[in-house]
Amino acid sequence: MIDEYECFYCIVDLHAITREYEPDVLKQRVFDMAVSLISAGIDPERCTLFVQSHIPEHTELTWLFNTVTPLGDLGRMTQFKEKSAGLESVNAGLLNYPVLQAADILLYLADYVPVGEDQRQHLELSREIARRWNARFGEYFPEPETLVGDGGRVLGLDGVAKMSKSKDNIIPVLASPEETVATVRSAVTDPARVRKDDPGNPHVCNVFALHDFFTDPVEREDLGIRCQTATIGCVQCKLRLAENLNDRLSPIREKAAELNAHPERVHEILQAGADRASLIARRTMEHVLDSMGLGRDAVSA
Repeated sequence: MIDEYECFYCIVDLHAITREYEPDVLKQRVFDMAVSLISAGIDPERCTLFVQSHIPEHTELTWLFNTVTPLGDLGRMTQFKEKSAGLESVNAGLLNYPVLQAADILLYLADYVPVGEDQRQHLELSREIARRWNARFGEYFPEPETLVGDGGRVLGLDGVAKMSKSKDNIIPVLASPEETVATVRSAVTDPARVRKDDPGNPHVCNVFALHDFFTDPVEREDLGIRCQTATIGCVQCKLRLAENLNDRLSPIREKAAELNAHPERVHEILQAGADRASLIARRTMEHVLDSMGLGRDAVSA
């Protein structure tokens, strides 16, 4: 069904500052992310695309949600444990990351959230925060359901950790064709296949798994057979993936080049998205503040 849902796409720059960063680099990355999303098919005429920090209600609701979120729940988050492991000092933002995420979602009274498998625990916390707030201040927030697609967990080039920019473990969408080939060639394949004439096992090869998303099923089946019979080497398999990636990404890169040549269009889209998001965010916060006995009306009363 076309336009079955009203969709909000938020570029989460506030989440990005839980680790060290350069302000100018962050600004550029926010712009690049907007370009990537629009180029990949996000239509600002049919959805709302905006930058998180442009809507101050995100942080306002986060603070209010902090007051109904047990500290123990945050300490048990798997991602917090992983990201804080080995650090001498952990900033509070890293711990409160999932509370901000809950605010991102519940501020717009979202019913469904498309996520990767690694975010299921955070979404369950968002549901729990909604339940706790509702139980204390009155039924208002929905308990959002997760939507996990076929690419719910995509491993990065090392074949171990999830694909993540912070781990430098990605295939950049807007890279040049030559850069894509070089990136894919660095990917880990079947660890047991040492030589080209060794039979490979596509079921444990991360490069072969990526073929699922970018390669025609007939070609993919042929590659699998040739891998298992040692009639194709890992380098050839990678080159086929890179070629298919470049074919699929070519129109996205062309659109991105057009947007980069006219940055004012991107800024206009983000401003329009922020304007639309603000209307809903303010309405939500008016209800929340009133329910919690806060805000100007509470003082004047």
